[in-house]
Amino acid sequence: MNLGNTYIKIILVVVALIILNVIGNSVYKRFDLTKDKRYTLSNQTKEIVASIDDPLTIKVYLQGDFPAEFKRIQLETNQFLEELHALNDHIKFRFVNPVGNKKELIKKGLQPSRLTIKENDKVSEAVIFPWAVINYHDKTENVSLLNNAIAKNQEEQLQNSIENLEYEFTNALLKITSEKNKKIAILKGNGELDDIYLFSFLKKLGEYYKLAEFTLDPVKTNPQSTLNDLLNYDLTIIAKPTQAFSEKEKLTLDQYIMNGGKTLWLIDNVVAEMDSLMVNGKTIAFNRELNLTDMLFNYGVRINYNISKDRYSSSIRLASGNTGNQTQYQDFLWHYFPLLISNNNNPISKNLDPILLKFPSSMDTLENGIAKTILLQSSPYSKIIGTPTNVSLNEIANQPDTKEFKDKNTIFGVLLEGKFKSSYATRTKPFEVKNYKMQGVENKMVVISDGDIIANETYNGEPLPLNVDKWTNQPYGNTDLLLNTVQYMLDDSGVLKLRSKNLQIQFLDKEKVFQEKTFWQIFNIILPLAILGIFGFIFQYVRKKKYS
Repeated sequence: MNLGNTYIKIILVVVALIILNVIGNSVYKRFDLTKDKRYTLSNQTKEIVASIDDPLTIKVYLQGDFPAEFKRIQLETNQFLEELHALNDHIKFRFVNPVGNKKELIKKGLQPSRLTIKENDKVSEAVIFPWAVINYHDKTENVSLLNNAIAKNQEEQLQNSIENLEYEFTNALLKITSEKNKKIAILKGNGELDDIYLFSFLKKLGEYYKLAEFTLDPVKTNPQSTLNDLLNYDLTIIAKPTQAFSEKEKLTLDQYIMNGGKTLWLIDNVVAEMDSLMVNGKTIAFNRELNLTDMLFNYGVRINYNISKDRYSSSIRLASGNTGNQTQYQDFLWHYFPLLISNNNNPISKNLDPILLKFPSSMDTLENGIAKTILLQSSPYSKIIGTPTNVSLNEIANQPDTKEFKDKNTIFGVLLEGKFKSSYATRTKPFEVKNYKMQGVENKMVVISDGDIIANETYNGEPLPLNVDKWTNQPYGNTDLLLNTVQYMLDDSGVLKLRSKNLQIQFLDKEKVFQEKTFWQIFNIILPLAILGIFGFIFQYVRKKKYS
């Protein structure tokens, strides 16, 4: 009887294990017990994933031999993609070893990363392809898994990469699965940058939005119709205008803003160009009158008439002599081209390569009830110079006086958010506007005091990438900053906010591990033996005492 009960119990246990195994294979659930909720997907990600109704495949090129610390990215990526698959089984993923396909991957734009590895006081180099490729219908999107922005060390670079993981994938999924439904106007008619200098950024921007040129010229004869046409656009980019705006043009832009139109102002208040400087060796930086000061002042910012220098700056390439018949060139620091590094947690400017500006002017923010976020500011070692002023290449030969660079954290870019008040609320209007609005709806605008931030270089009449220096190949974050700015202002899904995600990731102190390696090796060998010896002694003592 007892034997029969035993068999029944064994059978019940086996059946229960089989049932649990079946349930475990069909139901996937993880519980996020981490303090920073690193494995909890945002609502934005869940909504985008839920909208995918056809097969979507993801190839991750993080398979094979690579440094141990970068296994963390592999693990985190795998766990993240498992979450996506659990939400929507249309999403399939697999990890692929890039060995044997390196040339093909490079042709597709998947550039490898070279990593410095320090082990046992020896330094070596490894090459990995930290990329994922998403395929959906007939579209393909590349996802970078390794953040290349300047970091203090590889641990910080890894942390930035893991923090950005959800944003990179979610943004790529949004881009590849949604249709372009937002329209952006590229303002023309006031001497703005030519198309060739906007090519690099607009090419990237065109992957997300519909773009079209828009001129304010018809405002002279038919201002109301011009305003109505402009209201069809969600955002307007004003890229380095050089001719003054008329009052009719300003009122048109003002009412566009009052009705919810977003604006990106890239303004040069001072004329200072490298072309004349390279030809003559010197030039005069003088004020440019655009007739926008009162308008921007009303919205809460003021661009000053000056230029700024910074100890942390980019370089320019100049002829330094001749070797035979060959001209020799050398790169010299040029303090009028500051490099800006953001230390804030704003999703627009967080974790970016340095931003390059050229002859920027300082900005002031004004109290008017509009929320203001500083996006761009100088290092603690900057210098503001009033205009007009002489600028000469001879300054390169002079050692800068550190004491002169005392203008800390000069502002060059500001995000404004709130309900703007019309700049014509207490002024005579140049034309009558139907349904004139004195107070605007909730809105956003960004003002940057440098028009060249969006201007790519050219070579032999062809545009070059905006995010790379054409001489030194130094990476810049201009493209990412401007793209983030546009996405922040037009992002109804809130995906860009994922860039503000902060994680507390613990890394081993390599220096400490190297110094204490021998101690811990001996400790891990002797301690278990000592515990086993003590246990054996106690066991023998008790046994002897019990049976003596």
